[in-house]
Amino acid sequence: MTDKKDGNDRSAEAEVIHDGDSQSLALPNQIMPSHIYLFPVNNRPFFPSQVQPVVVSAEHWESTLAKVGETPHRACGMVFVGEIPADKVEPADFAEFGCLTRIHNPLKVEGNIQFIGQGLRRFRIRRWLSKQAPFYVEIDYPEEEEGKGNEEEVKAYSMALINAVKELVKNNPLYGEELKQYLENFNPRDPSPLADFAATMTTAKGEALQDILSTVPLLPRMKKVLPLLQKELQVARLQSEISGEVNKKISERQRDFFLREQLKTIQEELGITKDDRSADADLFRGRLEKLHPPEEVMERIEEELRKLAILEKGSPEYGVTRNYLDWSTSVPWGIYSDDKLDIVEARRILDRDHDALDDVKDRIIEFLAVGTFKKEVAGSIMLLVGPPGVGKTSIGKSVAEALGRRFFRFSLGGMRDEAEIKGHRRTYIGAMPGKLVQALKVVKVANPVIMLDEVDKIGASFQGDPASALLEVLDPEQNSEFLDHYLDMRLDLSKVLFMCTANLLDTIPAPLLDRMEMIRLSGYITEEKMAIARNHLLPRALAKGGLKKSQLKISDAALRIIIEGYAREAGVRKLEKQLLKIMRKTVVWLLRDNQTTVRVSSRNLEDFLGKPVFRKEKRLTGIGVVTGLAWTALGGATLAVEATCIHEQRRGFKQTGQLGDVMRESSEIAYSYIAANIGRFGGDKEYFASRYIHLHVPEGATPKDGPSAGITMASALLLLARGMSLERPLAMTGELTLTGTVLPVGGIKEKVIAAKRQKIQELVLPEGNRGDFEELPEHVRRGLQVDFVDKYQQVAKIILGR
Repeated sequence: MTDKKDGNDRSAEAEVIHDGDSQSLALPNQIMPSHIYLFPVNNRPFFPSQVQPVVVSAEHWESTLAKVGETPHRACGMVFVGEIPADKVEPADFAEFGCLTRIHNPLKVEGNIQFIGQGLRRFRIRRWLSKQAPFYVEIDYPEEEEGKGNEEEVKAYSMALINAVKELVKNNPLYGEELKQYLENFNPRDPSPLADFAATMTTAKGEALQDILSTVPLLPRMKKVLPLLQKELQVARLQSEISGEVNKKISERQRDFFLREQLKTIQEELGITKDDRSADADLFRGRLEKLHPPEEVMERIEEELRKLAILEKGSPEYGVTRNYLDWSTSVPWGIYSDDKLDIVEARRILDRDHDALDDVKDRIIEFLAVGTFKKEVAGSIMLLVGPPGVGKTSIGKSVAEALGRRFFRFSLGGMRDEAEIKGHRRTYIGAMPGKLVQALKVVKVANPVIMLDEVDKIGASFQGDPASALLEVLDPEQNSEFLDHYLDMRLDLSKVLFMCTANLLDTIPAPLLDRMEMIRLSGYITEEKMAIARNHLLPRALAKGGLKKSQLKISDAALRIIIEGYAREAGVRKLEKQLLKIMRKTVVWLLRDNQTTVRVSSRNLEDFLGKPVFRKEKRLTGIGVVTGLAWTALGGATLAVEATCIHEQRRGFKQTGQLGDVMRESSEIAYSYIAANIGRFGGDKEYFASRYIHLHVPEGATPKDGPSAGITMASALLLLARGMSLERPLAMTGELTLTGTVLPVGGIKEKVIAAKRQKIQELVLPEGNRGDFEELPEHVRRGLQVDFVDKYQQVAKIILGR
C-alpha cells in the first residue's frame, strides 16, 4: 500500500458536508471520514498530536490495513482496549473515544506490519457496522470548545504546560525529538494540541491517558493533563538528583582513572611505557576492589605497589615484590561465607554421611547449637581422636557442608619445619607463605573449615617445632592476630573453624592438647560395619567400577564373613578394600563370561577374596589362663594372660611377651599381691615360696604396655595357685594396687567393642568406669553382663565361683 494522492483524494477534497438543510464547501484539512476501520491499541491510547511508529500483527490485521488502503483518506481509528490481546478483542472492549490516524509508509517485516501513524483528531464511535475483524464503524467528531469565557484561565494553564514541558526536556533530553516533531506540525500557542502533546510526554497508565482523550472540553482536559505532567517532572528531577549523587561518589575514582590513563599515554609518547608493570599493578588493584582489607594492610599493599612502579622489571627485587603482592592480594581479606545455622539440617547431613557414632554426632550438634544460639560458629578447636578408618576426616567434611562453609584439609604428618605453618621470610629464595595462608587463597573465604590431619605425627628438627607454631594458630585468644612471616601482616583466623585428627594423644604436646576440645571416635561392631557397608562403602565401590546395583549382589552372610574374616579392625578401611577387590573381580567376570549379574554368597566368597585372613579364634583356656582387654592405636583388643609354674626348686618370677616398663611393674604388683594374700583366697600360703613362676602375654611379637592388665595378671596367678581354669567366656580390665584396690582405666568403649567382637558377654570393669560404660550407646551395652569392682576380693569371688 502506497501513500500518494489519486483521483479519489482530489474528489474527497471537493466533498460537500451537509449540515441540516444548508450546504457549504469544506476546507481540505477539515475533511474527515464518517466511516472508518479500527485498530486496537494496548498500552497507551493514540493522541491527535502524536506521530510515532506502529507495529501490528500481519496475521490478524493485514486485511484491515488493506481495507484502509482502499479508502480515499487512508486513515483508520486507533482505539484503546487495555491489556486484551489483539486477536481476542471484541467490540465491547473498545473505548468510546479514539484517534483518527493517518497511515504512512506501511511495510511488512517478519510477520508484522510497520507504519508511521499520524494522529489527526479525536472521534467518538456512534454505530458498529462490522463487529468482526476488520472492524468497521460510523463515527462523529465532537466539537472542541476553545474555552470561551475562560480565556485567561486557559492561557494560564497553557503557560504552565509550556513551562513544564521546557523543564522536562531540560531534565531529560530524550523528549527533545518529540518536541521538535510537535513544533513542526502544530502552533505552540494552540492550547488543544498542546494539552494532547503534553499528555503523550508522560508515563501515566493507559486508563489515565484514555480519560484525557475522552475529555473533549479544553479546560477540564488541561486540568487533568497538568498534574500528570507535574508528576513526570518530579520523577525526572529525582532521577537527576540520584544521578548527581552517583556521579559525585565516583568522581574521585574517575579522576584517578583518567590521571592514570593520561600518565600511561604520556609514558607511551615519551617511550618510557611500563606495560608489564602497569598490567601487574592493574591486576593487583582489581583484586583489591573486591576485598575489604584492614587499613594497615591496605597501607602496606599500597606501599609495595609504589615500590613496584619504580623497580626495573629485570631486577630480582621486582620478582620478590611482585610475588609478595600476588599473595597479599590473593588472601580473602574481609570475605566471609554465610553460615547455615540449622541444627536439624546439620543432624540430617551427619546421619546421611555416617552410620553409628551417635555420641560423636551429639557432641558435634551441641557445638553447632551453641554457635547457632550465638549466631556465630567460632572460638573453638575440635580434636577428633580415634583409630584409622573410623571416619574422622569425613566428619570434618560433613560439618563443613552442614555449615555451608568451604572445606580445606592438609596433613601435619611428618612436618618438621615451623615455616610450613608460619611461612618463610620473603628475603629467602623461593619463600612462600604458610599452609594457612595457602588454604585461604584456595577457598577464597576467610571463614572456612580447615582440617589439620594427623596432628599427633608432627615431627621436630633443627628448623623448628611445628607443634609450637600451632599454639598461636589454635588458640582462640591469639589467632585473631596471627602473623605469617611471609606476609608480615596480621591475619584474622578467629572465624576459621579448625578441626584436628589424631590416632594417639601421647605424642601431642600438652600445651597444644590443652587448646583443643577432644571428641573420641571408637571402632565399630559388626552390625555397625554392615550398615556402613550397605549404605556407603558398597555404593561407592559400585560407582568406582561403573557397575549398576543389579549387577553385583552380596548377601548379608557373605558381608558378615568379610567383616569378621578379612577386615577385623576398628575402622572400615580394610573392609572397603575388600569390597573394591570383589568389584574388580566382578567386572572381569561380567566381561569374560557375558554374565548380567554376579552374586556373592558365603559359599563362593573365597573365589573372590581367597582364604580368610582371620580364623575364628579359639579362646585360650586352662589352668592359669585369663582373658584381658587392651586398648591400642587401632582400637580395642582382647589378649590372653598365661601363668605357669616352671619348677619348685627356688622362688622366682619371669615375664615375657614384649611387655613395656609400666606393664612389667603391673605384673610385679600382681605377683606381690597374690603371693601375700593367697591364703585369703583359699590357696596354699607357701605356694609361691619355692616355685618359679612364668607369666606370658601372647602375641610375643607385639609390644604391649600400660597398667590396665593388673587384675588380669593377678587373676591368672590366682587360678594357677588354686589349680583352676576359667571355662566361661569372661574378660576383664583394671589397674591393681598393692593393697588390692582396683583403679579405673581408659579406653572402655574400645575394650567393650573388642569383647563383643569376640562374642564375650561377661565383663569385669573397675567401679570408677561405671559412668564410662553407661555413656555407651544402648546397642553396644545390649546383651552384656558387667560386674563393677573396686577391690580385688570381688574379682576373686567372680572367677572362683559366686
